[in-house]
Amino acid sequence: MHGQLLILGIQGTELTCKEAELYKTVQPGGYVLFGRNIESPEQVRKLTDDLRELSESTPIISIDQEGGRVSRTRHIGNEPPSAESLRQKNDPGLIAQHGKLTAFLLRLLGCNMDLCPVLDISYDDDADNALKGRCYGRDAQEVITNAGIFNSNLRHCRILSCGKHFPSCGLATDDPHHKLPIVDKSIAEMLKSDLLPYTSLMPELDAIMSCHTHFSAIDPDTPGLPGSMSHNLLTRLLRDQLGYEGVIMTDDLDMGAIIDHYGRGPDATNAILAGNDMVMICHQIETAKQTLKHLQEIPHHKIDDSLRRIEKLKKKAYQPLAYTTKLWDQINDDIMQLRIDVMGEQQAREAIDYTGQKRSPVEDY
Repeated sequence: MHGQLLILGIQGTELTCKEAELYKTVQPGGYVLFGRNIESPEQVRKLTDDLRELSESTPIISIDQEGGRVSRTRHIGNEPPSAESLRQKNDPGLIAQHGKLTAFLLRLLGCNMDLCPVLDISYDDDADNALKGRCYGRDAQEVITNAGIFNSNLRHCRILSCGKHFPSCGLATDDPHHKLPIVDKSIAEMLKSDLLPYTSLMPELDAIMSCHTHFSAIDPDTPGLPGSMSHNLLTRLLRDQLGYEGVIMTDDLDMGAIIDHYGRGPDATNAILAGNDMVMICHQIETAKQTLKHLQEIPHHKIDDSLRRIEKLKKKAYQPLAYTTKLWDQINDDIMQLRIDVMGEQQAREAIDYTGQKRSPVEDY
């Protein structure tokens, strides 16, 4: 039962016997795929089929397929354009096409949730805070318009969405993959800016991801408390004040902002008690059983509320498309055409080399 509160990563391109036994015992509510899990379309589909086979109830099989540098499928197919390039092109029809193609691609691979759209505002397109190229707007309305188009088309084509990173990472100057960012904005200030994409799109989001950023004006009595463990942010603000009733999940608990300061187990219980329904462990997967023991100490009423929301989310998940090489090739060709339409022929056909840049490990996961 408590395993439903976990979203776990997978180590490689196929399940080992040890992994399969772990997942069968723990029965996690979901999984998350990264580049390390992707070798070919056929291999990914077998992997997701195997995960479903191990699960007693429909698992959430998620992936970060945003476009641009956060495209987990870039090594087996064409890389979709980034949110920033789509924003700069300023063509709603192309953003809609991006949402549709992303959905068809993921359903073919056996995924049922895309961990996007990014709803952060880009206050500085060159900031080294993990968001470079990933934001749909430089103000709240631009994010609402562009991310909203992507989100509605993704969901219309039957892939669940997850808005991130609540309440905001746009002003962060550090990368949470390495250390905890600190933001000084108050709730009143964010209600006029960063929170507007959430309040506007909330009815159309299947889940929301909480961020590993400390908000000093909101949690002044607990210096260094990440937003993903903040009762003030997740329960008092998101649940009680904004009225959100869907699933809240953490970002990866294996990021430096968390793993360097909290023990495995207490990090998960802190996150659930703060208001999350699901916690994400992407790399130290062997700690799942240890985490499970800690989760069993949480009061039953709290667990029951989360289980109800998770079950409701799962009921909205659609089955994968029947896989064919012909359909994969067609979608891949359509993604290249989208690149050309957004970026121009020459740039679209050039392979992008992200090495040597000041960057986040988010693109290599």
